[in-house]
Amino acid sequence: MGMARKLDGLGRYFVFLGELLRVSMRKPFRWARYLSEIERLGVNSVFIILLSGGAMGMIFALQLVGILQLFNAEIGTGAVTAVTLARELAPVITTLMLIAKNGSAMAAELGTMRVTEQIDALEAMSVNVVHYLVLPKVLASLVVFPVLTLLANVIGTLGSYFISVFLFAIDPAGFLDYLFEMLIPLDIISGLVKAVVMGFITATICCFCGLAAGQGAKGVGDGANRAVVMSSVSILVADYILDTIMMGWF
Repeated sequence: MGMARKLDGLGRYFVFLGELLRVSMRKPFRWARYLSEIERLGVNSVFIILLSGGAMGMIFALQLVGILQLFNAEIGTGAVTAVTLARELAPVITTLMLIAKNGSAMAAELGTMRVTEQIDALEAMSVNVVHYLVLPKVLASLVVFPVLTLLANVIGTLGSYFISVFLFAIDPAGFLDYLFEMLIPLDIISGLVKAVVMGFITATICCFCGLAAGQGAKGVGDGANRAVVMSSVSILVADYILDTIMMGWF
């Protein structure tokens, strides 16, 4: 029965994706809702991304300098940090932070609307719930996730520069020269592609879990918990698959 329920849930999720695709170009385009979601999901998350991005770059550089000093290659700290951030750390850590902050909120919001019968009221007024509630969140995520990932790249690289130059007295000119020589646009593009895919996965899973929430406060809490766990695991699996696909890029 457990496996049957999981397969049933997976099938419902793909039906949900089909409905989302079907209504994606349907009018009206509610630009005010799209901009509101971008502000709520993106602008309000800038501070936490600044903190997590800076911490990523500083911690990674702190560990890396100690290793590279054994080979007298500490000048490459910035290059290795920037490439690692661009390809892997920035999209994954940024997405995990946004899942914790925004993904759970999406699921809880829709779950609360479900248990308080607000969604039933919208459906009674012939409002397509996926078009009205879900689509703005998904489109906002497709914009917000890559932009915040790019911000995490910049802040993380600056954190690496601070640790390397001011704490370990690495030559700043050599640090930057080697960084710009090793970091290529394709590294950044691959990370942004991952961020777009992860944003889509996060938004759709969290909205699906919210709409499928059970009755009562426990149902909303369980729905939010499922959303966070399922989206976190899914983006890690997606990261591996995308890495496998992108191996031919480099």
